[in-house]
Amino acid sequence: MISRRRFLGQASAAGLYAATQGRVSYANPLGLPIGIQLYSVRQQLAEDYEGTLAEVAKAGFTEVEAAGYYNHSAAEVKQAMQKAGLKCVSTHHPYGDLRKKFDEILAFDKELGVQYMICASPGAKDPTQKTMTLDDWKWLADEFNQLGEKTKAAGITFGYHNHVHEFDKLDGGVPYMELLKITDPKKVTLELDCGWATVAGMNPIEIMKNHPNRISMLHVKDFTMTAGGGPENAKVTELGRGTIDYTPIFAQAAKTQKIRHAFVEQEAFTMPWKDSLKTDADYMKKLK
Repeated sequence: MISRRRFLGQASAAGLYAATQGRVSYANPLGLPIGIQLYSVRQQLAEDYEGTLAEVAKAGFTEVEAAGYYNHSAAEVKQAMQKAGLKCVSTHHPYGDLRKKFDEILAFDKELGVQYMICASPGAKDPTQKTMTLDDWKWLADEFNQLGEKTKAAGITFGYHNHVHEFDKLDGGVPYMELLKITDPKKVTLELDCGWATVAGMNPIEIMKNHPNRISMLHVKDFTMTAGGGPENAKVTELGRGTIDYTPIFAQAAKTQKIRHAFVEQEAFTMPWKDSLKTDADYMKKLK
């Protein structure tokens, strides 16, 4: 998670929208296009941007969620996405970037046509502070409401993506619950990372059941988890090869009728990366 935050902090802030070219794969039972968070292929994109996007599409993905563009211009990114037949509907930004250059990021994302701007990592009220208190999370929730109001005016939905620590018991409360309580549903949505929530000891099914109107997107990833639980005992693997069964999770997601997108996020590979992408896409296609 730390390396992911560092990556997001270094990645250029951008997003994009590109029309698919008649090639759509759907995930059952939600009937959604097969999506992927491009952090999954961060190293490959840095080496061969267009070629990697082509391989993402070849594996079976049609929607993507961005996480930086390696100094490519918006025109170059658009062209690469259109060439690959991919549609970018969402983009991730760390709070540190949103805090420093929100207006610039919003203008970029609006120009490119993304539907969602997601904060992918939190930040304390005091930017020099390394750890967050519950008051910091409450302050951050208020900040999200303000950012969400601005993105809404631009036609973009603002949201937040969880990792593990959002579910820690902190100062007599739980950060994720504070986010749910304080953020305005009309301004802020939540992208539930089912994998990290599970690693944190939570049940994504119960989260969706208890808050059916707050979650509009899912992150789908798998882990092998050894005895004792916790992040230190969880190892990333491909979908269907770990301990998380997404069949009941997607069944609950279908009941809420609020999930608009589902993105695979393969934070590490246990096989050649092209095989890994195809394994994940095939799992999503066959999910019942």
